Amino acid sequence: MKNTTKENNKLSLIGSISLGTGVMIGAGIFVLMGQIAELVGDLFPIAFIAGAIVVGFSSYSYVKFSNTFPSSGGVVKFFNKAYGPGTTTGVFSLLMYVSMVVSESLVAGTFGAYTLRLFPESYAGYTSILGVLLLVTAYVLNILGNKVIGATATFTAIIKVAGIALLAIAGLMISGIADITGNYIPNNSETMPQGLAFVAALALSILAYKGFTTITNQGGDIKDPNKNIGRSIVYSILICTVIYVALALSVAGGLSIPEIIKAKDYALAAAAEPVFGEWGLWITIAVAIVATFSGVLASMFSASRLLGMLSNMKQVPSLNKLGNFKNPALIFTASLAILLTVLFDLTRIASIGAIFYLIMDIAIHWGLFRHLRKDVKFQPIIPLIAIVMDIAVLVAFIYLKYLNDPLVLIVAAIGIILILVAERFFMKSHTDDDGNMSMGMENLSNKKTINK
Repeated sequence: MKNTTKENNKLSLIGSISLGTGVMIGAGIFVLMGQIAELVGDLFPIAFIAGAIVVGFSSYSYVKFSNTFPSSGGVVKFFNKAYGPGTTTGVFSLLMYVSMVVSESLVAGTFGAYTLRLFPESYAGYTSILGVLLLVTAYVLNILGNKVIGATATFTAIIKVAGIALLAIAGLMISGIADITGNYIPNNSETMPQGLAFVAALALSILAYKGFTTITNQGGDIKDPNKNIGRSIVYSILICTVIYVALALSVAGGLSIPEIIKAKDYALAAAAEPVFGEWGLWITIAVAIVATFSGVLASMFSASRLLGMLSNMKQVPSLNKLGNFKNPALIFTASLAILLTVLFDLTRIASIGAIFYLIMDIAIHWGLFRHLRKDVKFQPIIPLIAIVMDIAVLVAFIYLKYLNDPLVLIVAAIGIILILVAERFFMKSHTDDDGNMSMGMENLSNKKTINK
């Protein structure tokens, strides 16, 4: 009877697609639209289509992993299966964790940028302060427990998905589809070979879709997870692609490229006013505030759970030794997000997140291709294509940042080196003379045996 009740409480395919779409259509789209337009001009709607194609190939590995190893461990479980417990799994898992915290910071900054549209221009410098206040609020709500988070996430997901879809459709109906010429030459990449700036911009458009990876964490909560996790990923990406492209075309129809770039941190709000009038501006800001609020709340919850899992697996130092704090993983996650929000603007936050995510994504595909051919049924050519695409985008994006903002590369490099060195030293701290690592897996196995 208990098993039947548990099964009935699990998410159906439609429910998991709704969850995935709600996670993916986050606040990032509110700020990424302007940043991509700054690189490719009126080709930015096409950039979202190209980004979806890259993510489509990337999602193949996650689908195959999820079908074979459905688990609430998600990406960490995939790395553990591909590379085994140790330094490699720890480094790439931490890159995933940091990219999630960076996204959290990006969303918090977006909240500040859109909320300030309600105030005079003289308040423009308070973006990071509002972002920090949102992060503190999200921390408090996360401390209150899962029920508050679940209820808030469900309610706000409906509002933001419906609101963004409505803005996209209504904008297209009123302004029509804009002409796409491809003649724009961005100021910060005019020295790059023609077309390379477009490839580099895909690093940012991919960020708008990266939320699909969180669907892999729902393995224990979805009916028939071996099939439905993969289907949820595919359908969620397709739905988001349609909404993103429609929204991009709507923005392109309402504003010129110079106007979009000038208002790149709040492009959707700027585009809504000439199309819908003052009411449209207020509605867009309201949807953005709801989306950013829910996005930070869910992201902080997911990232802190991931860090806690890594701590339990002895992939990072035990967080319980930090003192008698309630949920130390949550404190660390909120603190890191606040630090990033204070130190960097939205463009740099998005850039660092894109670099970390692409490196982690390449590791997922290589782990499947190189180490799991006997365990997972898949077409080897598809992960290889995904790796080539990721490398092309990453190299182009790094070159772009080298030309106009090398600080991003310095910060990203320092972050990766610190993660690598710290992880290596930590692994040595619990490695015996025979080279065996104590990863805490024995306790996990004993618990399972006792439960049986």
